[in-house]
Amino acid sequence: MAVTKIKPVKSTLSKALDYIQNPDKTEGKALVSSFGCSYETADIEFEYTLSKALAKGNNLAHHLIQAFEPGEATPEQAHEIGKRLADEILKGKYEYVLTTHIDKGHIHNHLIFCAASFVDYHKYNSNKKSYYAIRNENDRLCKEYGLTQVIPGKANAPGLIEYTDKADGQRRTRPAKNAGRSYAEYTADKQGGSFKRKLKFAIDITVPQAEDFEDFLKRMEAAGYEIKRGKYVSFRAPGQERFTRCKTLGEDYTEGSIVKRIRGEYIPVSIPKSDSKVTATPNKAVNLLIDIDNNVKAQQSAGYSRWAKIENLKMAAKTLNFLTESNLLQYGDLSAKVEEANAAFDKTAAALKAAERRLADMAVLMKHITTYNKTKPEVDGLRTAKDKDAYRREHESAFILREAAAKALKAQVGDGGKLPNPAALQAEYARLTEKKNVLRAEYGKLKQQAREYGIVKRNVDSILNPGAEPRAQGKDRSAERG
Repeated sequence: MAVTKIKPVKSTLSKALDYIQNPDKTEGKALVSSFGCSYETADIEFEYTLSKALAKGNNLAHHLIQAFEPGEATPEQAHEIGKRLADEILKGKYEYVLTTHIDKGHIHNHLIFCAASFVDYHKYNSNKKSYYAIRNENDRLCKEYGLTQVIPGKANAPGLIEYTDKADGQRRTRPAKNAGRSYAEYTADKQGGSFKRKLKFAIDITVPQAEDFEDFLKRMEAAGYEIKRGKYVSFRAPGQERFTRCKTLGEDYTEGSIVKRIRGEYIPVSIPKSDSKVTATPNKAVNLLIDIDNNVKAQQSAGYSRWAKIENLKMAAKTLNFLTESNLLQYGDLSAKVEEANAAFDKTAAALKAAERRLADMAVLMKHITTYNKTKPEVDGLRTAKDKDAYRREHESAFILREAAAKALKAQVGDGGKLPNPAALQAEYARLTEKKNVLRAEYGKLKQQAREYGIVKRNVDSILNPGAEPRAQGKDRSAERG
């Protein structure tokens, strides 16, 4: 199993990074990796990103520790799990350094990631909801790698409450009602939201890259938006019927606010929220039958046993209704439908993963191109400086950032390779983001469908073969990422 805890880094960022990269703890730095930055210069690259953050705050970074049971994972496997956890929770938007320490009685990972995103420069919101997401992904990975799992509880999973699942009488946990975003906000995020919400996102990722308002408009055009000038600047996305005036998006998105944001004279007072109206979907019509013979509570309580038998009759009736309404009265047809649902889900999940990986790669590439270009004037100033040593010392950060960006770009495009056009790259990023939003919405629907058909088939197997071992159903959809 792996347990996690997270804490903010408010000072001495370089010392924290030096500590986790200690060669004596990481097999001579063989167990050190990074994303979006070079681990040798991570502190300076973090600070450069933080200087552009839309909300300042005291947090420079966040430090996540992931500890494994002694002897349960190899150092290489622990590092791989840590990287997958980091990539999933940070979504390719935050620079990070990951190390695996092997000097203690148990192997453990240290993940330090920048408090600000290098994609949109919003600060990472560390709260009970985000920690629950970390715990959930951590437990999913433990299950995938065959490690024992921690059952979340109040002590190690803030924002959770315990309850008794009536389906099998087991104690489980769920997020507290007031933890994190509302259901409507969460669903709108998964489904992509409205044109207004997408326009806010496009503005947020374009503003930090723009030199002035005219450059901002050119970049928005390159991202696919049609622009109408007048008393108020308006935008129209591909497929959108009417133009959207900036001023209708809120105080942070008026022409004046955007100009001030580009100059660094204004910090947005709010983070865009979904304006979509979402209706909660009802609970699944069919639940798994309770295995009364192997249920401890059913053996200990006659009352619970009677309730479980009645509940199973209800679920059997619902299962039959589902099969009748779906015209799946032949076992072969049901099996084929389960395989079809699983195949559709797997295909969409793979496409979504590929889109997310490509977006992460593009975000890093855009970051390095922007850093390389913006540090050019300071680096070029060395040529005309009278005291070159003094000039280099004064602008040391700029030289380090440019060298790190050049090294990263060389690794991606090779010697003499041509850098992608920033505007074209941003336009592709916007298009791929739209595709990812569509895939994520489809992913949720197919996940629910595959899970529902799987439950129905398991119920049918239980009814046809009472007391037999459950038939294999392929992947456990409940273990898939959310």
